[in-house]
Amino acid sequence: MAKNRICLWFDKDAEDAARFYAATFPGSAVHAVHRAPGDYPSGKAGDVLTVDFTVAGIPCIGLNGGATFKHSEAFSFQIATDDQEETDRYWNAIVGNGGQESACGWCKDRWGISWQITPRVLTEAMAAGGDEAKRAFAAMLDMHKIDVAAIEAARRG
Repeated sequence: MAKNRICLWFDKDAEDAARFYAATFPGSAVHAVHRAPGDYPSGKAGDVLTVDFTVAGIPCIGLNGGATFKHSEAFSFQIATDDQEETDRYWNAIVGNGGQESACGWCKDRWGISWQITPRVLTEAMAAGGDEAKRAFAAMLDMHKIDVAAIEAARRG
């Protein structure tokens, strides 16, 4: 077990979410499903309590803690993509599986977890600074899913 991992609170769907992430992102897997040994405030003995999994190399634990807490954009996974095809694949998997689009490359999956699907060309433009970064940033502000060709055009001016 990793010394440090992210704990994601779910109402009751930690296993479904973990299996979706494992099927969607390389470097992801479900490692273990643990069932509650007794009744607890949001479930019964035998229900899935926690799920150990990895998302794109990041160790996580999903906790089925009930509806008390909700996810927010204050936490997100940022997935770096190499091209439009990869950007589209991840975006469409998340949004097309009951998720929702947001602005500037952000979307939420059906469990409320926020994702930033970020092409490297955008990150590189921002790191370049100056007018190149300003143009790429301005272009990004009008997007939901990032359009790689539009960012590349903005970089060139």
